Amino acid sequence: MQVNDIKAPYGVRRRRKIVGRGRGSGHGKTSCRGHKGQKAHSPGPKIMLEGGQVPLIRRIPKVGFNSHRPYLCQVVNVELLNCFTKDSTVNIVTLKEKGLIKSLNKPIKILGDGELKKSLLVQVENISKTAQEKIKKAGGKIEAPIRKADEEARVAGK
Repeated sequence: MQVNDIKAPYGVRRRRKIVGRGRGSGHGKTSCRGHKGQKAHSPGPKIMLEGGQVPLIRRIPKVGFNSHRPYLCQVVNVELLNCFTKDSTVNIVTLKEKGLIKSLNKPIKILGDGELKKSLLVQVENISKTAQEKIKKAGGKIEAPIRKADEEARVAGK
């Protein structure tokens, strides 16, 4: 058997129905849609309409609240900070370089899950209380992060 001998089984390759091409085609005049009525017309019935019945979307009660602009922090656990060398600085840039966060533009929060085995200088805005305790217990320090505006003002002052 050769590749050119292989054929699709009968009935698999069906021709598209061509409608509305005159009486001789067998699918003329009403184009297989019957005679008049809601379903015979072009847009057809609206999906959400249920006749006179109250629509399902209105029968079900409204529950909860979803903000259009949720405040989502990038979470980094204390345990993940063990990938840094001893006495190194942990800030937004170094976290991005290590691949612990995805974006420099979204806020970051360090949480206290796991154990920290190295002393580090942490310069991140949001740190949970348990994370602060674990960083200090390991001999590390927590400082306020240096912002671009502060850095530019410091450079301009020199």
